[in-house]
Amino acid sequence: MPNTSNSPQEKTPAPAIRAYLGGSFDPVHNGHLEVAMSVYQHLLPIATQLQRALHVSLLPNARSPFKTQSTDPNHRLNMLKLATENTPIQINELELWQAPPVYTIDSVRTLRQQYPNDSLIFIMGMDSAHSLDKWKDGLRLTDHVNLWVFNRQSSTDVSDGISEKFSDSIISSKNNTATTEDVNFLKSQLPLSLQPHITDSPIELLVPPTQRSLDSSNSNSTNPNNTDPTSPDTNNTDLKNANRGRIYIDARPITAVSSTQIREQLQKLDDQTNKMPVAERQIASIASINDIISNTESNPLAKWLNPAVYQYIIAHQLYSAAQFR
Repeated sequence: MPNTSNSPQEKTPAPAIRAYLGGSFDPVHNGHLEVAMSVYQHLLPIATQLQRALHVSLLPNARSPFKTQSTDPNHRLNMLKLATENTPIQINELELWQAPPVYTIDSVRTLRQQYPNDSLIFIMGMDSAHSLDKWKDGLRLTDHVNLWVFNRQSSTDVSDGISEKFSDSIISSKNNTATTEDVNFLKSQLPLSLQPHITDSPIELLVPPTQRSLDSSNSNSTNPNNTDPTSPDTNNTDLKNANRGRIYIDARPITAVSSTQIREQLQKLDDQTNKMPVAERQIASIASINDIISNTESNPLAKWLNPAVYQYIIAHQLYSAAQFR
C-alpha cells in the first residue's frame, strides 16, 4: 500500500484566495492602497488559519471609456509599482493592455477560467454595487466572483459597467463603527435580485466553487422537488450553479477621494505657479515636493499621494504639471 503522504490529494495545494480592486489608477493614490490593504489585513488571519494562499491585487484597465484620453498605461503601471513597493499588494495586468472598452463581466469570466478552483473576490463601493443593473451584465458578476462591497457613499454618476468601476473614486477608512440600521440600509441598496446572496461574514466568500457545488449537490440529492439531474454541475466553475457568488457588505463608513480630484489639484498648482516669475516658480516647486515627502498639511496632495509616485509625476511632467518643467 502506498504511503498516504504521497497521495495526489495531499499534494494538491489548497485553493487560493484572490481579491481584485479594479480601476484606471490615474494616478494611483493612498486611498487605493488603503482599501486593498484593508481587505488583505482582514483576510490574512483567515487565510493563514485555512492554510490558503492570499493574493490581493490592483487591476488597472487600459483607459477609462468616459475620457477622451488617459495617461499612458506604462506610466500608470510604473506608478502602481512604486505605490505597492514594500507592500503585499500585487498588480494584475489582465486589462491593462487590452483595447478599450473592457467590461468587468468579461474580466471576471476570464479570471474564473484562469482560477476555476480558487475563491475570487471583486472589490467595489456601494455606489457601484447599487447600480449593477446598469452595467453590462452587471447582475451576472456573481455568477463568477464574490463581491466585497465597501460602504462608500458619493454622488458619482452611474456608468454602464465598463471596467472603470471604483477606479476613479476610491476610499479610505474613517472608523470601524456601523449601527444595525446602517447595515440594513446598505443591504437594501443592492438590486433586489442580489439581496438573497448577502452574507454577514467574509468567510462565506472563501468557500471554493467546487466545494459549493458539492454541498449544493448533496442538498439537492435529498430534495424530491429537484428533477434536473444536471443541476448543479460540479464540473462547471460558474458560481451560479453553486448558489451563486456571495456578497459581503463591509459596513465601516468610508470617505471618497477621486483621482479626478487629484488631477484637478495638480492642474490648480500648475496654474498658480505658472503665473509666478521663474525664480519663485522654482521655489514653489521645491516646496510642494517637500510637502509631499514630509506629508504636511500645507499641500492637500500630501495626504493622498505616495512621495515616490508624486516625484514620478514631476519627473515625467504628467497631469499638466508644467511648473516642474
